[in-house]
Amino acid sequence: MRRPLVPLVVLAALAALAGCGARADAGGRLPIVAAFYPLQFISERIGGGLVTVTNLTKPGAEPHDVELSPRQVAQISDAKIAVFLHGFQPAVDDAIEQNAEEQGYDVASAVPLLHAEDSGGDEGHDHEHEHGGTDPHVWLDPTRLAAIGDRLAERFGQADPAHAAGYRAHAATLHQQLTELDGEFRARLAGCARRELVTSHTAFHYLAARYQLTQVGITGVDPEAEPSPRRLAEVAAEARSHGTTTIFFETLVSPKVAETIAREVGARTAVLDPLEGLTDPDADYFSVMRANLAALTTALGCTS
Repeated sequence: MRRPLVPLVVLAALAALAGCGARADAGGRLPIVAAFYPLQFISERIGGGLVTVTNLTKPGAEPHDVELSPRQVAQISDAKIAVFLHGFQPAVDDAIEQNAEEQGYDVASAVPLLHAEDSGGDEGHDHEHEHGGTDPHVWLDPTRLAAIGDRLAERFGQADPAHAAGYRAHAATLHQQLTELDGEFRARLAGCARRELVTSHTAFHYLAARYQLTQVGITGVDPEAEPSPRRLAEVAAEARSHGTTTIFFETLVSPKVAETIAREVGARTAVLDPLEGLTDPDADYFSVMRANLAALTTALGCTS
């Protein structure tokens, strides 16, 4: 995988321009930088009208290989808090380490990450190594995202003690909403004819683990990996053995691999969104997760 870096000279220059560090904007709101959509979502929900959140990953862009402009590095420098997930976006990691280490908040410090599932092929190992062998897609378990929100509220309160109670209240509301979403998933996925989830890449380990599903990934955690013919044959055989009716693909990557498997086994394709970035400006975390739940109940033959 490419590891886009921001030149050290640029980082140093921007650090100098940052001056004395983060300041509130004209409306008194604290500047927060979020590395990609789920972190933007929780930052906005917890901050409310007390913060201004900038997402470093453009809508519709695949976040793994994001490249930062000098302006974005300056935004990281100027942020009161930079919310990121270490290992997920190397360019963001580098910019925070070299230019905003004290402002950085790694959400992986809030909850333990699960070990990355091996796709069974040779394609995902380099990417898994970059994550230290862990799966970064922690936000697909609503209960873990709720715990991250609680810890992030504490971090916001440390940076802005005058509004600490407000951040805690916002986090409590979000926690309750995520708990309700978790209840919906548990209820509707309790009675399903099938429990095997065939996906284009192994982004759904947390969702599968939470709701007692078995993920069968065509590739590893890297969505850009190309599966070997052997892996395609293995997944096709497993799909046939379980009577799989649906092969899932994602919104931000090509559906060709999923379509290949689907043709091979006589299945249909459908979207299962890993929520790394939004393509619909009217959608949010909750609406996409509920769309995922609807797709799962249809694909798995759930009766609840």
